[in-house]
Amino acid sequence: MTNTTDRVFANTLDHIKPFEFNDAVASVFDDMIERSVPGYRSIVLQTGMLAGKFSIPGTTCYDLGSSLGAATLSMRHQIERHHQQSAAKIPIIAIDNSAAMLSRMNARISNEGSPVPVTTELADITTYSYTKHSVAVLNFTLQFIPLQDRSTIIQSLADNMISGGALILSEKIKFEDEQQQQLMVSMYENFKRSNGYSELEISQKRDALENVLIPETLQAHKKRLLNSGFSSVEVWFQCFNFASLVAFR
Repeated sequence: MTNTTDRVFANTLDHIKPFEFNDAVASVFDDMIERSVPGYRSIVLQTGMLAGKFSIPGTTCYDLGSSLGAATLSMRHQIERHHQQSAAKIPIIAIDNSAAMLSRMNARISNEGSPVPVTTELADITTYSYTKHSVAVLNFTLQFIPLQDRSTIIQSLADNMISGGALILSEKIKFEDEQQQQLMVSMYENFKRSNGYSELEISQKRDALENVLIPETLQAHKKRLLNSGFSSVEVWFQCFNFASLVAFR
């Protein structure tokens, strides 16, 4: 990973624009997400391991909102390890709507030697036509999708996922209990301070993300997944107000 340090919000901004995955963010994204998401490396590693376990030859695996490709590469390595001779029959399609992210991701993929095919697509996951797949990953992606479009995406993935497949969903979450919500936000902001972010950076990024990143409760995520046809949903990782769930088809 690159060592470029995130300083996107380090200087006082006259006007806080809504957060977007532009070139400035893409150039420091590795550092930004590791310092901003508790347990990020573990989530990426275990996402790949889940993909390796539940991927089926002859089906696709999706990485939706792939950014710089951390989950894609983890999936690729674990699929190759789990399936060996049949790894070439499990292609990964990585989709993102940020050209800045995908251009950097493509450079990483080209430097890897692997039998697992990876295709990147600049597209909108809310209108994408999904095909038969065994694994779908949304790593901190659904939270940036308008609330009214989230059920459509999950339903489309469920409809096109084979029996025995798995969806891995990682999200920033909120809590119904206000005391719990305040505690977790406080602990999360302390986490960011411990990773070197200043009060100015924390405040300005929070303002930039307002109405852009809209978290939901775990209960809301579970209900949507079950209503879409997934047979069961489990939380396999949680730290403060970040969690990852796995839903089985």
